[in-house]
Amino acid sequence: MSSTSALLEDLTELEEHIEGTLGDNLASSQIAFGELGITVPSQQILPTLKFLRDDNMCRFTQLIDLCGVDYPERRKRFDVVYLLLSMENNLRIRVKVLTGEGESVPSACPVFPNADWYEREAFDMYGIVFEGHADMRRLLTDYGFEGHPLRKDFPLTGYTEVRWDDEQQRVVHEPVKLTQEYRNFDYLSPWEGGDYVLPGDEKADAE
Repeated sequence: MSSTSALLEDLTELEEHIEGTLGDNLASSQIAFGELGITVPSQQILPTLKFLRDDNMCRFTQLIDLCGVDYPERRKRFDVVYLLLSMENNLRIRVKVLTGEGESVPSACPVFPNADWYEREAFDMYGIVFEGHADMRRLLTDYGFEGHPLRKDFPLTGYTEVRWDDEQQRVVHEPVKLTQEYRNFDYLSPWEGGDYVLPGDEKADAE
């Protein structure tokens, strides 16, 4: 049996076990790209994470990431995605909940304490509120920042940033500059190359 077939067999067995245990509390499940992904209602996230951590067949004891995803066209516009790792079984699982703007998701910190800063980042970047979090404040943006930069409807102009200026030795307020240089892409074969001199190649002509 190939390693791919063995992995698919393990994931299928795990999926059936999770479906049988969670029952109606499981909204959906899917095996894709060598991982099992499940979706649960937001109010079921803590029992689900605890089950995945403690169950002998699961043993997903490590939360390796927690992030938000924005779909502004949906009524429940945000996904909260939890990526879990089982060192014992060498498997990963992706757990997802859907939440809307103005709604909250229970904090995962009671089950995985390292969710602390992940949840603060998701709050800062997307405005997703995690109910029960002990320190729900911004993590990455400047003092007094308004808005949530990773939302797809976040404007690219009109904001100011606050930073420390070494030359003036004080805090300064200035407009945010999100400049993007125009670049040309030739899309040629890398074996044929472009019709320009790459940095460093000019010395070949000199010789």
